[in-house]
Amino acid sequence: MAILSEYEEDQQKATNPSPSSTKPFNAVLDPTNPLGFLETVFDFVSRESDLFKSDYGVRDVNALVRRVKEKVDKEERKAKEKEREKEKEKVEKQQRVKEEAQASTSVKGEGKEEKVEGEKTEDGKRVPNKGNGLDLDKYSWVQTLQEVTINIPVPPGTKSRFITCEMKKNHIKVGIKGQPPIIDGELFQSIKVDDCFWSLEDQKYISVLLTKQNQMEWWKCLVKGDPEIDTRKVEPENSKLSDLDPETRSTVEKMMFDQRQKSMGLPTSDEMQKQDLLKKFMAEHPEMDFSRAKIS
Repeated sequence: MAILSEYEEDQQKATNPSPSSTKPFNAVLDPTNPLGFLETVFDFVSRESDLFKSDYGVRDVNALVRRVKEKVDKEERKAKEKEREKEKEKVEKQQRVKEEAQASTSVKGEGKEEKVEGEKTEDGKRVPNKGNGLDLDKYSWVQTLQEVTINIPVPPGTKSRFITCEMKKNHIKVGIKGQPPIIDGELFQSIKVDDCFWSLEDQKYISVLLTKQNQMEWWKCLVKGDPEIDTRKVEPENSKLSDLDPETRSTVEKMMFDQRQKSMGLPTSDEMQKQDLLKKFMAEHPEMDFSRAKIS
């Protein structure tokens, strides 16, 4: 009977928990007040356990907080690194698309249709790019009064031994061996062949430097038959002009002015000077008949 009584007593304790265990945990996390939620948790734990009755418990709680903080920081670092990788991939993809677009050619019907960047002027010519040249589908070119530089995209990884480049006084031919030439035509004006050269940059594009024979005039196109630029829109670098000696600079500026005047159908500086002299002579001699005089 004694054993049975002890068993019944144990059963009764199991079915009737102590008063301290009957109070349930009742708290809802408010994201705007996380510390209030934690305070409620700690109050509950302190009532239901001996965790905070020793310094060890406080130490363990602090250690737990540090571990959680380290975990959160690690996840944030991973998220930022992942975001940076995505941005890097996006930039690389845009670069690949740009390079492929530059290297591709547009074919329409039996002939090739040249894609040209830049707006057209009233006479159908193109506005020059920032380098006073033009961006075409297969290549782009820029110029100064002395030189022309051509950039030709090629498939990444191309070796210099696969490049073929022939430069003559009035003709240029550039391409990849075994393939149709990328550029093959008569130059807008003649060049100094001995002062010209080409190089392969980063195995991504061919750079060709042409030295002009006539260094007092802007080119309208690289090879004849290509779209022409409006040389009235050319913007020479002031820093380049300032590097010249006063006499050469004056000559260049005069040449540029005369070229713009001619393109607009207006008199050149020499013609304007002649007109001024004739007008002055007419004013000084009113008695003379200048009705048949022609000012051109």
